[in-house]
Amino acid sequence: MDTATDTTRCIGVVLAGGRSSRMGRDKALLSWRGRPLIERQIAVLREAGVDTVQISGERPDYRGIADPVAHAGPLGGIAGIAALCADGILVIIPVDMPRLQSALLQRLIGAPPAGCVRFTRHVLPMRLRLDDTCRTSLAELMSASDDHSRSLRA
Repeated sequence: MDTATDTTRCIGVVLAGGRSSRMGRDKALLSWRGRPLIERQIAVLREAGVDTVQISGERPDYRGIADPVAHAGPLGGIAGIAALCADGILVIIPVDMPRLQSALLQRLIGAPPAGCVRFTRHVLPMRLRLDDTCRTSLAELMSASDDHSRSLRA
């Protein structure tokens, strides 16, 4: 969605497939201002103007898409979404960023064309152009043998 005439679908993605092992309970369902974090993140994506919202992670109540490789982190969640979505623009946010505002996401959406757009020194939120090149890169990263190479920073 780089210009007002661009018809590329913009798909919001909430990364909600983590184990929450350090938290000790499911972060996505923690209450934030009277509702679960996952619902707050869905709302902020819709406010930002995405066409649809997808949830990464096995979350039947939210029609979540299970990660193709268990415990592969955010990259695994993105790979799962990419496998089931048509080409478009992904606006990717973590479930545990409750102060995120739609205006910031609109800046990402409206940024000049690029394969990946993010803010300096921050991996997320991220805008990612989902196409064959992106899918190839995701497959290469997912096939890495060590966790460090299989990361969003990589």
